[in-house]
Amino acid sequence: MGEAAQPFVDLRGVSLVYGQGDEQILAVESLDIQIAKGEFVAVVGPSGCGKSTLMKLVTGLLPPSAGAVFVGGDRVSKPIRGVGMAFQNSILMPWRTTLDNVMLPLEIVEPYKRELRRERAKYIARAEQLLASVGLGGFGARFPWQLSGGMQQRANLCRSIIHEPGLLMLDEPFGALDAFTREELWAIMQQLWLDKRFTAVLVTHDLREAVYLADTVYVMSKRPGRVILRKQVDLPRPRTLEMTFEPGFVEIVHELREMIVEVRLS
Repeated sequence: MGEAAQPFVDLRGVSLVYGQGDEQILAVESLDIQIAKGEFVAVVGPSGCGKSTLMKLVTGLLPPSAGAVFVGGDRVSKPIRGVGMAFQNSILMPWRTTLDNVMLPLEIVEPYKRELRRERAKYIARAEQLLASVGLGGFGARFPWQLSGGMQQRANLCRSIIHEPGLLMLDEPFGALDAFTREELWAIMQQLWLDKRFTAVLVTHDLREAVYLADTVYVMSKRPGRVILRKQVDLPRPRTLEMTFEPGFVEIVHELREMIVEVRLS
């Protein structure tokens, strides 16, 4: 098997138990998930199925109770470096400008941390270009409290990829936004991925969002979370909002929804 066939993210028989003794809870069980380099994957399922636990296992924030997690061919045994993360709440630092918030990973992650002082102008230009690409050109000097929720989340996405991570983890990043803003950000997220081609793992409750953004959607069962469906999304890119109303798109959404309803009632 050639190197190209090796998954970038590889979960092999992964289970996780929380607690001890009589208090033990089996959160996820026998997860086998393989994600190719540059692939965009979405994970959906009923509440409490272990979607966020999966994020922590992949990034090394939680060690598996059984099985193994590999990223980039290396077994994950501690928090991994070089990963980008975006959450439902933007968590921008209110005392830093938008530009300084976006540049924060460059102050922490090597080799940028070493280079930032002598090449600051280059990295400021990169951050400003990134902000402009998501419609925030000219807003770098504003503070987070001067931005709308949607603008804050755009800045948050920029911060998550400014250091050009190989892996981007997205945990309900648009969940707190209104429907129109959320749909705008789907297009922005898609374009960032088309431009940068990082590997992305999106956890979401929104099935339309999953189908719009992902190459592959994994459906998880209720706890203990297991993969019960791996669905390829064979729709052309770039995808548009109009496509979400077309029969082929709607059919995939209904298939995912029916599977989740079935496991919730089982």
